[in-house]
Amino acid sequence: MTTRHSIAHLARRAAGTATAKSTALCLHSLKNNALQTRSFATPAPPVTQNAAGSKGPTAMVFLNMGGPSTVDEVGDFLSRLFADADLIPLGRLQNYIGPLISSRRTPKIQKQYAEIGGGSPIRKWSEYQNEEMCKILDRISPETAPHKPYVAFRYANPLTEEMYNKLLADGFGNGKGGRAVAFTQYPQYSCSTTGSSLNELWKWRQRLEGKAGPGTIQWSVIDRWPVHPGLVEAFASNIEKTLAEYPEDRRSKVVLLFSAHSLPMTVVNRGDPYPAEVAATVYAVMQRLKFSNPYRLCWQSQVGPQPWLGPQTQTSVEEYIAKGQKELVLIPIAFTSDHIETLFELDKEVIGESGHADTVKRVESLNGNPIFIDALANLAKSHLDSGVACSYQMGLRCPGCKSERCAESKKFFASPENAFAV
Repeated sequence: MTTRHSIAHLARRAAGTATAKSTALCLHSLKNNALQTRSFATPAPPVTQNAAGSKGPTAMVFLNMGGPSTVDEVGDFLSRLFADADLIPLGRLQNYIGPLISSRRTPKIQKQYAEIGGGSPIRKWSEYQNEEMCKILDRISPETAPHKPYVAFRYANPLTEEMYNKLLADGFGNGKGGRAVAFTQYPQYSCSTTGSSLNELWKWRQRLEGKAGPGTIQWSVIDRWPVHPGLVEAFASNIEKTLAEYPEDRRSKVVLLFSAHSLPMTVVNRGDPYPAEVAATVYAVMQRLKFSNPYRLCWQSQVGPQPWLGPQTQTSVEEYIAKGQKELVLIPIAFTSDHIETLFELDKEVIGESGHADTVKRVESLNGNPIFIDALANLAKSHLDSGVACSYQMGLRCPGCKSERCAESKKFFASPENAFAV
């Protein structure tokens, strides 16, 4: 007997002993039961949040430096990069020296991108990580769902301006309000990286929305997370996988070289917190590894003649090999995905030119690591639950900071009462 016929049969039986009203109620109940029975055969669809009882939708905006997706984009990427005084301070001649350096370096950098596949994979990984994180957030934080992923790069597409216009087109702001979280993908804060991205975000927020008020996008910031347990676990597990490639009797003798993007000493001496926060990540990872191996922190990607934070990664590898230490593992500790600094600088230059590619290895980048993506989701949920606009640390300017844009940006994101030394 089909489900429809069984419902009708039971309804006729009910009609002999009940009123028409009770028959209708019985029929309605039986139909519902039958529909529920059929629904067990397929998974229930995800709950779609509506305006009632939900704080969503929430825009999750990943901030990063970015990279040219094609060789043809290299020139524009370098032009924006060398124009940014927050990242590469060139003084009063920035507008002249920046374009000069970028134009001279473009052919060389184009060749490097050609060697790693014709472009940077950082956009692919950023979009993937954010989309996967939002799927988890929809499940573990339904009250702020749906979570919508966006990416804002500082020097490559999609630029901050493009991202902000997309937010507006998607129904955020323009009198409709809505919440957005700026989530830095630099785990360790620097004025040159996260600070520069937030200054750019603040600039476009002012241009496209004007003063904060009812109906504008309500921003909060995840501005640093150098010792988050999930981040530490993701790094440590990848290091353990690489160490397992060495003979067991030599494994504990392998030197771990943590490598992070360097900074000009003018930025370091201004009071930038980045070196200390990178060191905090390194120490937390080594604690998780129970200090199984000797280790050092070194720095890469120096540009130009002025002094930069050292020792340099390539020089460190060369000097250890000259001393007889040929078993080295490189760990990109300040990057959340592969890009030119890992795929070319570490793999092709540092390891490729070491003469010992069999014993000098690099730990896999975080990329699609599920431990890392879970960490992003848990970090985002904690932030959404906290109700705070940003970390208390973010409101403090560097002792040597002279940037008025930085001061205004901190007043906006941290609020005037939590912005210090402005």
